[in-house]
Amino acid sequence: MNVKCSKCNKEAIIFQKYSGMHLCKKHFIEDVERKIKLTIRKHFNIQKNDIIAVALSGGKDSAVLLFMLHKIFDKRPDIELIAITIDEGIDGYREHTLKTAKELTAKLGVRHIIRSFEDEFDTTLDEITAKEREKGACSYCGVLRKTLLNKTAIEVGATKLATGHNLDDEAQTILLNHLRGEVSRMVKLAQPHTLEGLVLRAKPLRFIPEKEVALYALVNDLPVDFSECPYAHEAIRGEVRDMLNDFEVAHPGTKYSLLKGFDTMAPIISKEYTDIELAKCRICGQACSLGICQACKLLGRE
Repeated sequence: MNVKCSKCNKEAIIFQKYSGMHLCKKHFIEDVERKIKLTIRKHFNIQKNDIIAVALSGGKDSAVLLFMLHKIFDKRPDIELIAITIDEGIDGYREHTLKTAKELTAKLGVRHIIRSFEDEFDTTLDEITAKEREKGACSYCGVLRKTLLNKTAIEVGATKLATGHNLDDEAQTILLNHLRGEVSRMVKLAQPHTLEGLVLRAKPLRFIPEKEVALYALVNDLPVDFSECPYAHEAIRGEVRDMLNDFEVAHPGTKYSLLKGFDTMAPIISKEYTDIELAKCRICGQACSLGICQACKLLGRE
């Protein structure tokens, strides 16, 4: 038996357990886009003549992010979108996501820049993890990718750097920091603000559940690679993800509650943990707080 949409008489394609609504394709798309537009207006003030760099991996989150930003701002001649893809050097994985990233930017007519670990750091993630096992691959990848994204965004004159973090990503990070007792790290998740040397971050998908991001990509026929990074199993985040997903099934709305609770606490946390003044890394010149940036430390450049 077909289930009808809660807003019309058409067949529903999704049941949002947290809202209690069944939604058809039309109303599902409207719901996702409404949340994204509201998030941009409320948290990421887009101004005239902004250049928005979009971190595009080729996966579902970044593809939906670029598609939506293009849909919202394509008619604004004063707003420029530039997609940036980082090739970490993961054999058998990254070449496929690079292909879908190129397909999407060609389809939308968006300028696309591809940078690699090999060109910037003279090594690949595969080579790093083959030699260094003190930290997990995700620790190296996360730091180096963020460094190269920020550097590239600065080079193209970007005023914002948009990433595809969804509700699941944000809720996992919040819970992970709680479990580790790293309250000071939560300041980085708080309302974004300008810091010299760092391009202002924006996360338009932060209120969209991961499954809804995937469904939105499918119903809009976006070129997307759904494969998982081969190093993903090494991260403790995977355990937190599974725990949160189980809790969400038993208690719908848990992820939203975590994020909304954090947003309420964030101003208080920010007052207790004031920002450290940034300087330039003495090795690479990128913004850092302790004389040498984390990327150079991980690469043994001290």
